[in-house]
This record gives sequence, C-alpha cells and structure tokens, in this order.
Amino acid sequence: MLVPTLEIPHLCAQCHDAPCIPSCPVNALSWDQKTGAVLVDRETCTSCGICIEACPGRVPFLHPLDSKATICDLCQGDPQCAKVCQEARYNALWRAKRPESVSYRLYAKKPEDVVKELATRLYGEMGQELV
Repeated sequence: MLVPTLEIPHLCAQCHDAPCIPSCPVNALSWDQKTGAVLVDRETCTSCGICIEACPGRVPFLHPLDSKATICDLCQGDPQCAKVCQEARYNALWRAKRPESVSYRLYAKKPEDVVKELATRLYGEMGQELV
C-alpha cells in the first residue's frame, strides 16, 4: 500500500498467545521462553504461509531468498535495531521491559489498517482517499 510520505515499519507485536505458533502444520514455530520471541525453524518450514494468515497483524512473511517464514527473533534478546537507532540518535526505538498486564495483541494490526489510521490522522478525511 503506497501513501505519499508514509512509510510504516511492520513489526511483530509478540502476542501473548502467538496464534501463528499453533497454526503451523509442521511445528516450525516455537516460543523462546528467554526472550519472548517467536522462532522459526527454517529447516522445518514448508513455506505454506498459514502463519501469515493466523497472525492478527499479518507480520510473518516469506523471505525472498528462501521463501521461509520470517519473524523478528529479537536478536536473541539484544535487538540490534534498537541499538543502532539509539547510537544514531534517532531515538525512535527503545528496548523496554514488557509489562505482563498488557495484551500485546492490541498492537497487532494489519499494515493497511495502520497506514489508513495514520493517513487519516495526518491528512484528515482526505487521507482516507489516499489509501
């Protein structure tokens, strides 16, 4: 979805119940108890895309090089994207402790919905015409 001036990163919300995991027919997805990330066993993944459909935010994608499901693994608990963002002084990404009382599934939105909401906030009613 292309909207002028809007570029939206689409990241895993790390849902507490991770609906992508049980959706995998070959058990290629698992939960890393230490980091809270969803891990993909690339050897087992059959590239069926069922995990994409099961994800409320449609975050997993099939990598263009090997067509295997790809989900951020949080760099084994040390997310490099946040590190680089801080070092560059953009201060847009931070590593924060995850409060247990929050349902992160609330943040799992389809990219087209996020763009639509942002376009409306930035451009008002005219923004909906852009989407």
